[in-house]
Amino acid sequence: MTQAAALLETHRRPGPLDRKLLVDCIEACVSCAQSCTACADADLAEDDVTEMRRCIRLCLDCADVCEATGRVLTRQTEFDALTAKAQLQSCEAMCHACAEECHHHAQHHEHCRICEEECRTCELACQRLLEAMK
Repeated sequence: MTQAAALLETHRRPGPLDRKLLVDCIEACVSCAQSCTACADADLAEDDVTEMRRCIRLCLDCADVCEATGRVLTRQTEFDALTAKAQLQSCEAMCHACAEECHHHAQHHEHCRICEEECRTCELACQRLLEAMK
């Protein structure tokens, strides 16, 4: 059992979402935020840093959105579905944009390939949770 799953199991008033999908999404958000932060930092060290500006910006924005999404989803007391849906939609869109940008650099920068993969995983996790909320 993961830390997120273990902590959610202890909650006295769990929210209405499918626990497995929720945990998968929280963990994908946390992992994606870390990957995007690392990718942006690695981009800054590249010789072609000026060509990496958009990638850096999207990675940093994606990290922030993923972190916020993971925190919002972790909170179960008085769960607000509308807020959660809006946050998930934002995260899904941000992960998609970041993955697309990292894809452009993935052949030359391994960190971008890894980041693209993490963004696509998070995007899919957000989609699955959103589908379950309909």
